[in-house]
Order: sequence, then structure tokens, then C-alpha cells
Amino acid sequence: MRLSYPGFGKITVDGKTYEHDIVVYPSGRVEKRKKWLSKEKHGTSHRLDPDELGEYLSEEFDVLLVGTGFYGKLSLLPESRELVRGKEVIELPTGEAVERFNELWGKRKVLAIFHVTC
Repeated sequence: MRLSYPGFGKITVDGKTYEHDIVVYPSGRVEKRKKWLSKEKHGTSHRLDPDELGEYLSEEFDVLLVGTGFYGKLSLLPESRELVRGKEVIELPTGEAVERFNELWGKRKVLAIFHVTC
């Protein structure tokens, strides 16, 4: 699996371009991020709420990789960090997170959440 971040508002997974936030599971499954779960509670989808994160914890993983957006606006709430205690957590602007994903994929079990705008 190979990702690229062609620019603000888009992310490409194995040649398929998405124009919305995505979650990539360790199995390679890709789905649209359920950001409304965070937005309903915090008024913004820039705070990754534990209810939202909990939706993605269906597969075993070693590393949670969060692409925080072009400008790094998305942040993991402290309560969300508690859900993944004992796992490695990496938060980077989305362009850098995509590069890290490509380095890690196939070597570690990565659960990745990518915010593609700000």
C-alpha cells in the first residue's frame, strides 16, 4: 500500500484519490473518517474525541499515526490518548504523516487517521 498527499484537500491511496478525511486500518481497509462524532461534541472536527477514535479500534495495531492536516489543526484529546495507552502514537502534519506511513507500512501494524484540509 502506498499513499501520497498531492495537496490541500486530497489524499491518494494506491492511485485512488479521496477528497475527504480517511482512516487506514492495519488490514489495508480504507474508510471515510467519522469526524461528525467529534464535531457534535466539540463544535469542530479538529479535536479527535474518544468516541470517534473508539470507532476505529476494531483491528489490532502497534502504531496510531495521525495526519493532523496541512497546517496541523487536528489534535488528539487527552481522553483519546488514554484509549491507546501502551501504543506508539505519532502526530504529524499530513504530508509528513503520509511519508511516515509509507516508511512503516509492512513493517508495523499501523492504524492511520488522515485529516486532509487545515
